[in-house]
This record gives sequence, C-alpha cells and structure tokens, in this order.
Amino acid sequence: MHKTRIFAAYLPQYHETEDNDRFWGKGYTDWVGVKKASPQFKGHVQPKIPLDDLYYDLTDIDAIRWQAGLAKKYGVDGFNIYHYWFKDGKQELEKPAELLLDNKDIDIGYFFTWDNNAWKRTWGNISGNDWAPVFDLTRSDTGAVLVDFSYGDQEKWEEHFYYLLQFFKDDRYLKIDNKPVFMLIGISELNTLKKMVDHWQVLAREHGFDGMFIATKRKNFFSQKIFDAQFSYEPETSAWGKRRAIEARVKKAFGIQLKRDKPVKYIYDYEKIWKRILRNAKKSTKDKIIGSFVRYDDTPRRGKDAMIVLGETPQLFEKYTKRLYKLAQKSECEIFLITAWNEWGEGAYLEPDAKDRYKYLQALKRAIES
Repeated sequence: MHKTRIFAAYLPQYHETEDNDRFWGKGYTDWVGVKKASPQFKGHVQPKIPLDDLYYDLTDIDAIRWQAGLAKKYGVDGFNIYHYWFKDGKQELEKPAELLLDNKDIDIGYFFTWDNNAWKRTWGNISGNDWAPVFDLTRSDTGAVLVDFSYGDQEKWEEHFYYLLQFFKDDRYLKIDNKPVFMLIGISELNTLKKMVDHWQVLAREHGFDGMFIATKRKNFFSQKIFDAQFSYEPETSAWGKRRAIEARVKKAFGIQLKRDKPVKYIYDYEKIWKRILRNAKKSTKDKIIGSFVRYDDTPRRGKDAMIVLGETPQLFEKYTKRLYKLAQKSECEIFLITAWNEWGEGAYLEPDAKDRYKYLQALKRAIES
C-alpha cells in the first residue's frame, strides 16, 4: 500500500532574537504570550501549560533531539519547518533548522514552508504577518513594517537558492520524485514569483535533482496552473459569526456563558470543522497534500480577538484523523499535513501538555496504525 507521510507544522520561534527583543520586549518568544494568556469565559482552559513545565529553548540541540524522538515514536515522519527569508536575504528564526542540519544523528524528516510575507505591526495597513498583537501597545516605535519583504532580482534568488541547497542535499529533507518539497504561504507578485521558481527549477536540475516540488496555499486559482500542488493549513474556519450572533448557540452547544466584559469575537465547533475537512477531501482525491489539525485557540496572541475552536477531545481527534488518513492512503496522497507540532501560541500542538499529557499523540498513533 502507498505510504502517505505525516508531517507536522513546526514553529522555530522559541528562542531569543535581537529583532524579537526590539519588537516585543527583551526575552520575547511565543512562550511569553502562552504563559500570560487568560481565560475568555468560564470553562476556557488558558493558559496552556507544557507537560513538566518544559518551556524549551530551540537553540538547545537536546530540545530538538527530544522533539524528533517523540514525533517518531508516535508516528510523525517529519516536521514542516517555517522558513523566514526577507528583503535582501535577511533571515529570522533560522537557527533551529541549521542546528538540525548540522546534527545528522537526529532521525527525523523535514521540509520548509516559506512564509513569504512581511512582518508588520498589528495596526499596519499592509499585507503581512502580525506576530504578537497582544503585545503591540504602541504606534510610534518602529513603524508599521517590522521586517520588509521582497523577492529581489535574480542575484537575490540565487543567494536564497544556494542557502536552501545545503538542506535539499540532506538525505532527511523530503523529496517527491527526486524533487525537494518547498511550500509557499504567500502568492503576491505572482509573475515575479513564477520567474523566480522557474529559475530555481533550472538550478535544482543543475545540482542533481529533477527540479523542485513547489506547493502554494490553496487560495489562488492561477497558482493551480503554475505549481505542483496546493495545500490548506487547517483549520480554515468558517465563522459562526461575531459574538452577539453566537452567544445563544455557544451556550446551547457547550454549556458556556460568555462574559460580558470579555467579548470573544470568533468561536468555532471542532466537529463541524473536521466534517468540512472530510467533505473537501472526498471531493479532491487527486490532491498531493491533505491538511488536518489537532486543536486551535490563538488567545495567547490575540486576546479577545482570538479564534477559538471548542469541543475538541483526543477521542474526536483520533476518530476524524483515522477517516482522513484512510482517504489520503486510498488516493495515494503524498503528505498528510497536521497543524501543528508546536504552535502553542495558537493552541495547535501535538506536544504533551499538563492537561492531556500524551493523549493526542497516542490518538494519532492509533489512528494511523489502524
């Protein structure tokens, strides 16, 4: 039977950087937000606490070695590592991947997803990622753009490619048909992006590969015609609506009374999201990549503007993962993508926590083995 490989999204953010210190305060990592998160309503489990208070630092190779061993034990084939490369070759959060590359004894597969967007302040009226809006209290510090983004010219494309090449040559880096897998979150400046990718394809062939396997986020019709595949980072939630429209339904479905002084904007139903994922998977039997998720609650980053998925349990995660993985196997899908291994700031993680311990990891292992 065809083996669909399981990769979990991996955030390399858990270490200090000069820019994070400058943007959000000395010592900032996502752990700061995770620890400070507060419940938005009665019964809301916040903050999320890692098992044994393991607030690791990803510049410690033993932390990465522990993650890899745990992932392999419970059936995860590898990590889909976020990659940050900005204007003029500026990088962010690259150290964990470089440590993994340098330590060949760590037995875990991996590939990159390039978050090819600018980093911006929450209030900035530009396209990009806002990392820590809960901590963004000023409009007078460094301006709307924190780190600017540009693809640059051919010289910059080659600089980027040759940085990536050292990873592509690693036997642990995921290839499909001798093509290194590389995913793109953004698809802005599509014409420039296509020219850059076409040039990369030539360079990849010159270095012994059969090109690159490029996947883009499922949100642009034209990119379907240009690249090898599309992917979805779940949950791509369909909102119940704003708080005033959902209060009665939340109370009925979950027995939760929302607090008037903490108006949560968006709440979603775990099973409804999973049923939508399954429906879409049944319609898209030729997809090379299928997206799934563990759970989701980005209160640590967004506070009262959080998107919160309610109703999750290890049992439901196992039930729906089993169904989706079976579909993936049947359709000979290449990658079963899980959000996430360690997105603690978004409440999307497989790593053990103080509440559920190893139950989600155990559920995953049972689902794929059955």
